[in-house]
Amino acid sequence: MNFNTEQFAAAQQANLNVAAGLSQSAFAGFERLVELNMAAGKAAVGESFANMQALMAAKSPQDLMAVQAALVQPAFEKSVSYSRHLTDIANSTGAEFTKAVESKMAESEQAVKSLVENSLKNAPAGSDAAVAVFKTAYEASQSAAETLKKVAKQAADSAEASMKAATAQAEASVKAAMGKAKAKA
Repeated sequence: MNFNTEQFAAAQQANLNVAAGLSQSAFAGFERLVELNMAAGKAAVGESFANMQALMAAKSPQDLMAVQAALVQPAFEKSVSYSRHLTDIANSTGAEFTKAVESKMAESEQAVKSLVENSLKNAPAGSDAAVAVFKTAYEASQSAAETLKKVAKQAADSAEASMKAATAQAEASVKAAMGKAKAKA
């Protein structure tokens, strides 16, 4: 297989298009992050003043403790919501990058496979044994690479599931502790 100038230019253009798409995805994710932080910041400022007014309106230490306890639950829920939005932004942006990388890897693998197959077809006469050994080694490497991809995907899925489970457990623990604190108040 001869790689001519047109093929090289087309490959470079395709790579440039992928890079441009990934840049757009990165900026879109960053834009969502900025919007999330702006909304959270605005809400925090407004809530801070309202919370201060509620605290200053307390007439006794018991009222002050009750107001403080009442402020903890909404703050926790907003923190959890913020974390979920942040995770969603990171996951969706990461998924777009992963999809693009997997697509380019598949293209590259196919190009290498075609190159190897064409090279083996044009092997000199009498090199059948060497071609067979090379073919076996190539197929073994492809099989190993495929296995590694599957293992990496399983590990990533497992890590994501573990993270979600840990987050849910942490939320449940904090809610239980807050429920106990309210019951004592």
